[in-house]
Amino acid sequence: MATGSGPTRSGQRSPLGPNHVNGHELSYLVARVAGLMANFGVLGPLTVQRATGEWVTLRGDRQRSLLAVLLFHANQHVPVGRLVEALWPDLPPKSYLSNLQTYVSRLRERLGDVTIEHAAHGYRLLVGSEELDLLAFRETAAAGRRATDPAERATWLRQALGWWRDHALAELDVPVLDAELAKLAAERLAVFGDCVDAELAIGRHSELIGELTATLAEHPLAERTAAQLMLALRLAGRQTDALEVYQRVRTTLVGELGIEPGAELRQAHAAILQGDGDWPLCQLPPDLPDFAGRDAEVTELTTVLGKSHDTVPVVVVSGEPGVGKSALAVRAAHRLRDAYPDGQLYVSLSGARDIAEVLADLLRGIGVTGPAIPDDPAARAAAFRGRLTGRRVLVVLDDATEPTQVRALIPGTPGCAVLVTSRRRLSGLAGARRVALGPFDGVEARELLGRLAGSRVHDESPAAARIADACGNLPLALRIAGTRLALRPHLRLSALAERLEDEVRRLDELAVSDLQVRGSIALSFEALRPVTRAAFCAIGQVRDRDLPGWALGILIDDPDADAVLEELVEASLLEPVGADRTGEPRYRMHDLIRVFAAEHATGRSSALSIVHATIALADTAARRLPRSVPMPLPDKEIPPQPLGAEVVARLTADPRAWFEAARPNIVHSVRALCEHGWRSEALALLGRLSIHLWPHGYYADMRTGYEALRESALADGDKRVLALADANLALLSHARGRYEEAAMEYRRCAAELARLGDVAAQSWTLINLADCLIGLGAPAESLALIDEATELGITDPYAEFVALRTKSSALARLGRPYESAALDADSVARARETGEPRQLALALQGFSWSLALDGKLDRARELSEESVLLLREGEGGSALAKSLRTLGAIHAGLGQRRQSVAAYEEARNLARELNERPRELSCARAIAASWIGEGRTAEAIPLLRGCLREFQEMRSLPSAAITSRILAKAYEKTGNAADARVARDDADRLGHPLDANAATLTGLLLKLTDQA
Repeated sequence: MATGSGPTRSGQRSPLGPNHVNGHELSYLVARVAGLMANFGVLGPLTVQRATGEWVTLRGDRQRSLLAVLLFHANQHVPVGRLVEALWPDLPPKSYLSNLQTYVSRLRERLGDVTIEHAAHGYRLLVGSEELDLLAFRETAAAGRRATDPAERATWLRQALGWWRDHALAELDVPVLDAELAKLAAERLAVFGDCVDAELAIGRHSELIGELTATLAEHPLAERTAAQLMLALRLAGRQTDALEVYQRVRTTLVGELGIEPGAELRQAHAAILQGDGDWPLCQLPPDLPDFAGRDAEVTELTTVLGKSHDTVPVVVVSGEPGVGKSALAVRAAHRLRDAYPDGQLYVSLSGARDIAEVLADLLRGIGVTGPAIPDDPAARAAAFRGRLTGRRVLVVLDDATEPTQVRALIPGTPGCAVLVTSRRRLSGLAGARRVALGPFDGVEARELLGRLAGSRVHDESPAAARIADACGNLPLALRIAGTRLALRPHLRLSALAERLEDEVRRLDELAVSDLQVRGSIALSFEALRPVTRAAFCAIGQVRDRDLPGWALGILIDDPDADAVLEELVEASLLEPVGADRTGEPRYRMHDLIRVFAAEHATGRSSALSIVHATIALADTAARRLPRSVPMPLPDKEIPPQPLGAEVVARLTADPRAWFEAARPNIVHSVRALCEHGWRSEALALLGRLSIHLWPHGYYADMRTGYEALRESALADGDKRVLALADANLALLSHARGRYEEAAMEYRRCAAELARLGDVAAQSWTLINLADCLIGLGAPAESLALIDEATELGITDPYAEFVALRTKSSALARLGRPYESAALDADSVARARETGEPRQLALALQGFSWSLALDGKLDRARELSEESVLLLREGEGGSALAKSLRTLGAIHAGLGQRRQSVAAYEEARNLARELNERPRELSCARAIAASWIGEGRTAEAIPLLRGCLREFQEMRSLPSAAITSRILAKAYEKTGNAADARVARDDADRLGHPLDANAATLTGLLLKLTDQA
């Protein structure tokens, strides 16, 4: 089959052929390449092609005419008489039936596998729609007419027209088909008209002018085509040419047919004369082909604006510079075109355009020209509203700066809608629905980078994530980064990431051609009042993730701070992120905006004032909480508090809530302070925050802070801060069961602190080492270390309390339970005198266990339950997990299996949340023991083996010995005497013969292994 347009009967190429479709001719070639070409072609010269690709030549007009008639009636019985008339239009021979049979037989031979059926009264050729271009044309056209989206409809109809190569059966004269050929030509013209309507609806008027002109030349009486050409010319601003078309067609109609133009053509003519010929009108910019993300926002906009309203809906999309407001609005507006069939108007309001000029442009766009445009702005607004009366039009106002701009451009009657984008929130625009747009999430950011830079983004995923982070997931910044990568296909993503991570040059890097992040932010910055600019720059010098209202009050330093804050929020340069747990409002500045603000800062930074206020607040909050961290509170002199007493009282009324709200910023500030060498401030902050972090198991935050202190102290040779940081890091290793590592660090730090003369920190480190050695099975050395710490002179009451509890544990493991119980009883008495719930709960836990060691389980349960109750009412956390574990053991000894297992399971879950692996393992061991008693020994054994392995890795010999005893019991239950004997031998080898604690706990846990 030929691939180009063949000559028409007049010797000219058809204007409806692929050479006249302004870029749409590719649909024909694509269909052929994809295997969609029919085996038979009648939409042009008659062609036949076998499935193998071989072209078939039919000799003689009668054979070709026979095939043409059968194809025009494909899959239908064609009467013999009609076939005879096609073959012998003048006079058939006497033997026409046998001659017809001969022609059919020869046709079958030429066509091969094609089926031509013979019935009593005629013949039928069987083909599928994919085998005959006529059927394919009609099927594709029907799909196009079913489509509701104009762009989709245009695509289908263009594909249908692409099947045509020339006039149907060009170069073949079959008189019997003349009527059908004329009908088919009209069908083709109708599909062309439908296609033009769809393409006019999506704004392709300029592309259609040449094609419509050629079609009208071929069909000079086609009024629909003439009306479409007039509309396309009118939309292109060529009103004079459109009127000339009307005059030419009217002259032809009157001269050849003696009739006036029909209603459609007259209406098109009148619309031009009245200046109302632009409908439907689409002024929208093109949708971005690489648009990414924003699915939820697009859905929200199309849902809100896509339904009918009794009034004119106004939706405002606001957000910080570069967040993609305009791109989102354009995407949503294109999706809404069917909902607003009369048109979509688009106006850029950037640069504070004069509203009178804007209205004049809009009126000209909808056909009001010259003197018809009023001089008075109010009259222009009224004329604009009048032109939209009764129509369904979407008005898109991009980059509005003030509510007054928008109010003047809102249509007056229902049916229309307004979609606004603005850097400002336009809070004064009453009744508007607001969509606040933020940066992308990580998935959306990588999607946009991938669309711009290709598969490299997936291949270098970690570097792509670094680029997205440096861009703050801001769409404009991501587009610039992605464009730079696309322009330089050999540039490694990691290289660009390194450049962007340099904050000093970041905004310089985020520029390509006319796209600049700095320039986008500058527009908003320059619109601020001078006092607000100064505040903006001051805020930019603080690198916290978000800032509470009290901190902004210090930074703004203006009597009318609230007005300054509101201006920054209104300009989308500062984002409210809600209130924290203290009720204080918090605000966030995007990283790139903060970098811009810091660039423009000229005065001295107020960041240190925020640090001093935070230290003072942290000290106030810490002193309202019970001591929890087994280390001394840093003795840094507290700076004066710049906040008023009422503010301080309000913020720290619930000290835990204040610490929880401030925690991310304080951790971040500690690192920043260390980078600047302000270690004493960092240590003061972190030491006070740790009072909140330690009992709640926020060990990762503690490690982050103390590692930053360690690095800074090591770099500057600050031995005291280095020793304190290392002692706290050892404490974290201890809490996570890395006993040997912790013990080694404790010893080194204690020696260093002794050399530095820091007695308080040295005493605490010795106490912590003593506790760690109990876990390692060295209670005698532990007891000696407690005595050494005491001899140094413990002046901290909390340190004295912890030392007593540690000494009690050591005594119990040395077979001296009565001395241990006496110390615990003394601790309870002292704690009751203080009235401090946490200290009392810890003392009760220790004393209850001493009673359990003495066999007084009922009294032990009472005290243990009191301890749990106190901790549930207070902080919970690590101390609660420890008390629940003790209560579980006591319940086991009393034969209360259900209560024991419940306590152990709760304690295990708490320990898991806190990442306290030793405690989690000890609870898991008890639960495994209960499984043995429930007949689930096969499940218990692998769990016990895992616990044993980890205790041995920790070098926690007492815990390993207890676990081996339970494992031996499990092996006995399964009849595995050999393994049971090995496990008992291991327990004897690992345990301490005088360890009353291990012996008692083992006995209590073995009760859980008894049959339930």
